[in-house]
Amino acid sequence: MFKKVARFRVPILLLGIILGLTANVLELGWFSLACPVLVVLGLILFFIPSGEKDRAPVIVRSPLDGRWLPVNSPADKVPSHGTHELGQTYAIDLVHVPDRAAEWKPLVRGSLAARPETFPSFGRPISAPADGVVVAAGGRQRDHWSRNSWPALVYLMIEGMIFRYVLSLLTLSSGRFILGNHVILDLGDGVYAVFAHLRRGSLRVAKGDRVRAGDLLGEVGNSGNSSEPHLHFHLMDGPRPLIAAGVPFAFPYRDDDAEADGEARTGVPGGRRPFVVDAGVPATNGTRS
Repeated sequence: MFKKVARFRVPILLLGIILGLTANVLELGWFSLACPVLVVLGLILFFIPSGEKDRAPVIVRSPLDGRWLPVNSPADKVPSHGTHELGQTYAIDLVHVPDRAAEWKPLVRGSLAARPETFPSFGRPISAPADGVVVAAGGRQRDHWSRNSWPALVYLMIEGMIFRYVLSLLTLSSGRFILGNHVILDLGDGVYAVFAHLRRGSLRVAKGDRVRAGDLLGEVGNSGNSSEPHLHFHLMDGPRPLIAAGVPFAFPYRDDDAEADGEARTGVPGGRRPFVVDAGVPATNGTRS
């Protein structure tokens, strides 16, 4: 029962806030009692998964080719981003590290912010991980400067939670101000793929388009609630992130760091250890392991 209710955590929270504001404006003291109850319930539901427990991962091909670093990964913790919201229970953030000499650091010292095009991830091609149909696509939001210094990171958190998230709620936009420029694919069998923070003007698809595995969708950018150019990718069980539950995934890759032997495997990279996806890896459309 709680899992079904958890899908509506955002509408419940929003309803509580609206009722509270309305009660204050109209001076309906008795009516305002519903506000804290709904707000607390909504906040509690943020920590309750709404999907199927121990669901088998959907095997797809990687949406990226080359050498990448998993910054936030479901291989390390679930939920990977600290919340089940927006269907991102099993989401992964991927940063491009072209070679072993290109060390990635979570925070940049000595620089408040940098242009997105100075990062190696910016502009990297993103491809469809399986055959599917585009159910949502938006590419007009700007690519902002990086926010991976301590002062800029604080601003990012404030902007993300207060401005972008609230704006997404008030406009019922399925979190598009958080996702930034994005594409959502229907992969069939009730599975949807989300690609977030894409580069403005880079989308190669539109709503209703059919794509094949490996087709170009767009490029990595720094739009939405993003600290630096990277790809945010996850699977979910519905087309609307605000009420969807996360779905686990896996794809073929091989490790590529000083301690790894580079053996090919199918799974989810983690541990902030670089991995490589070779171009042309055969796709497996929505196969359950």
